[in-house]
Amino acid sequence: MGQHTNAPDSGRGTRQNLADLVTRAAARHGARCAFVAGDQRPTWAEFEQAVSSRAATLARLGMRPGERLALMLANTLDFPLHYFAALRAGLVVVPVNTGYTVNELRHILSDSTAAALITDDGGASTVAGIQAELPQLRHVLAPAEMAEAEAEDDAGDDDGSSDDDGSSDDDGSSDDERVPARGDDDLAVLIYTSGTSGRPKGAMLSHRAMLANLEQVGAIEPTPVTEHDVVLLVLPLFHIYGLNVGLGMQVWAGATGILVERFDPQGCLRTMAEERVSMVAGAPPMYVMWSRLDPQELRRGFTDVRIALSGAAPLAAGALAAIHEVTEVPVYEGYGLTETAPVLTSTLISRRPKPGSIGQPLSGVELALWDSDGQPVDPDEGEDTGQIAVRGPNVFTGYWPDGRDGPDAEGWLATGDIGFLDDDGDLHLIDRLKDLILVSGFNVYPQEVEAVLLTHPGVRDVAVVGAPDDLTGESVRAIVVPAPESPPGETELIEHCQRSLARFKCPSAVRFVPDLPHSVTGKVSRARLRELGLS
Repeated sequence: MGQHTNAPDSGRGTRQNLADLVTRAAARHGARCAFVAGDQRPTWAEFEQAVSSRAATLARLGMRPGERLALMLANTLDFPLHYFAALRAGLVVVPVNTGYTVNELRHILSDSTAAALITDDGGASTVAGIQAELPQLRHVLAPAEMAEAEAEDDAGDDDGSSDDDGSSDDDGSSDDERVPARGDDDLAVLIYTSGTSGRPKGAMLSHRAMLANLEQVGAIEPTPVTEHDVVLLVLPLFHIYGLNVGLGMQVWAGATGILVERFDPQGCLRTMAEERVSMVAGAPPMYVMWSRLDPQELRRGFTDVRIALSGAAPLAAGALAAIHEVTEVPVYEGYGLTETAPVLTSTLISRRPKPGSIGQPLSGVELALWDSDGQPVDPDEGEDTGQIAVRGPNVFTGYWPDGRDGPDAEGWLATGDIGFLDDDGDLHLIDRLKDLILVSGFNVYPQEVEAVLLTHPGVRDVAVVGAPDDLTGESVRAIVVPAPESPPGETELIEHCQRSLARFKCPSAVRFVPDLPHSVTGKVSRARLRELGLS
């Protein structure tokens, strides 16, 4: 296990590039299976060769180091192939949500000034109507077209022919050797955050930050991913959690990754049993759906699982307990941000899952709680809750393109999340600072009210938002998805809250809806609530 803590050998001097992880895995485990994607099962040696060939093809297409390449792909082998190929070619990868609309895609391609987009037929159709508005977008390519271009390059090499770029110069240097070395503090990934308001912003993550978080997670004991593991890659790879905790950790360790295009609870369990999955990186909705299935089916899928992780949103205590009761596998929760590549804390550090806790900081991550003036809270003054601030080598360099709103002069990043530390030193997340509701000057954290409402048997899902109020400034409004078998009434729910919360925290109004908009990781999308006129 200790070998994994070494930084990857880049082969380009001392500058470390994320794609060097593939080279390291191939050197150590060349004959082992790298990925399972349907009937595709490349070894690490084969995947390494494929990444190098595809990187050379990108260079021959005229993509220059530092340019942005957008990836709008599902969880197929094409995603890791083009992700690492782009990084090896010195490009900046812009992962794009495959569910984005034309307007959302236009914003990201325009804002990032992406020079190329690699996508499937659906993505190509989405961008077709706006490509004329994006003069900097020189290439829109399907993976199959990339493969054809690569084959043509190979055929040309076999014929002994060469173009202006050539495969070698007079001095014998190869294309790969002549690509300017990029790594360390150079930008590697530009990943857009959904945000709570306004348009998504591009978080700038360097090679160093992404690699630092892999080393930090890898330093946890027991190590979440080892070379012997089989890792379930079902979280969307365009999301930072799936990208660096799922794919990143799998490649960092030289483990085998099982690529799953979409989450189907029963189908996923069958795949886990067939491929003997031993590590699961999941989101709360996955565990909730699994907890409702036949226990025998759930137990079979988790037969070989030794580590199960949950992140991106709080996991309901009931689901956490149900999974453990049936499978005897504890689910460890963590906390992080897109801007921190992403992991900051984990209950793996605490060595025990604790309902409501998101654990303790990873090695190298400093954590503080700040008051409204940006000063550390003072427990001696009775203060135990504050905005979470963090510092570490995994923190981003700011938002694209100028680094705005990045860490302060001392390296601290205010997360915008409110939390507290319990007597064991475990962090608990209360709510987002931006989602704070001020009722007559008193703070109301929506998540606290939501947690109470979810204990009512008639509530299936809920979002709590602030509404303008002439008397109190704001009032609390609950948007509830009722359980169809026992739908509650508005008065019933308000009275339910009054039994657990101070009156100013209780909803003054309840609105019933058939469903709520969620992000890919299970969080209620407050931005979408506003767009739909629900808040």
